[in-house]
Amino acid sequence: MHALLQPGASDALLIVDVQNDFCAGGALEVDGADDVIPAINRLAGAFRNVLLTQDWHPANHLSFASSHPRCVAFDTIEVPYGRQTLWPDHCVQGTRGADFHPRLETPHAALVLRKGFRREIDSYSAFFENDRRTRTGLAGYLRERGLTRLFLAGLAFDFCVRYSSEDAASLGFETFVVEDACRPIDRNGSLAAARAGMRALEIACISSTAIDGG
Repeated sequence: MHALLQPGASDALLIVDVQNDFCAGGALEVDGADDVIPAINRLAGAFRNVLLTQDWHPANHLSFASSHPRCVAFDTIEVPYGRQTLWPDHCVQGTRGADFHPRLETPHAALVLRKGFRREIDSYSAFFENDRRTRTGLAGYLRERGLTRLFLAGLAFDFCVRYSSEDAASLGFETFVVEDACRPIDRNGSLAAARAGMRALEIACISSTAIDGG
């Protein structure tokens, strides 16, 4: 039997985009999203360092299909920084859809990192926007606080969790993805690509039961 992972002072739980628009009835609902909330709440109770990301788009964001005539949701277009999937309007600044799910229990979270707020750039990763040059400042925050081991949970496994975990590992943080505390969108091979990307960077996908107190 493997020893349980013990969250300590240099560990952080990064909870990715557990917002109404990605949960049941939301504009970009992820299948089974509400089911991860109890697991995430248990995990949050095991970590002294908890961080949240929040998708935070202006109403006319570049990534919205509604911003492009003749396009529909899930089309892919070319933009200055590469290929961009188009999404239904979601997590618009100041709307209920952008709020965290009401059952999410993270009163001791120390940071809420908003992403996707620049109209012309989408942002999946918590570390870089999709142009791969614009930094969010999260890496510096983690280093300033002496946080070296990062555990990720949330939505969606094959997009924002995936890219956040890959960037964390590439930036030198020991990185784990708590897979039963995530759910995927799984479109056009995105789930298989996420698993392959994580394997290539030796990111461990673990169960919440592997974490003491999780």
